[in-house]
Amino acid sequence: MSLRGSREVKDNYQIFRLTGLLDAFSEPAFRKVVGKYIDDGPINVVLDLSSIDFVDSSGLGVLVQMAKKTQAVAGTLQIISNPRVTQTVKLVRLEQFLSLQPNVEAALSKIAGV
Repeated sequence: MSLRGSREVKDNYQIFRLTGLLDAFSEPAFRKVVGKYIDDGPINVVLDLSSIDFVDSSGLGVLVQMAKKTQAVAGTLQIISNPRVTQTVKLVRLEQFLSLQPNVEAALSKIAGV
């Protein structure tokens, strides 16, 4: 199974809901598509990875790239995690850099500054 997803755009944020694998195989397409949408706006991005089955080092690398890209345009990247994604992120000590959230509501509260 590869990476599949959908995109929902609101006034000041966009949500990507993803399923499958975020790995070396899917990373180039993910980077290209999500990177373009960050460029087009809105600049606040929520990545819903709660249904992701696997993230490898390439997947982590692209998450870091997307976080830096949103920061460069004064936006934010919020990542909705699951135990598997959280464990992988913590393994490489990126939990402080990547804003992991338990659900969409928490992510939107972060964007709103609540």
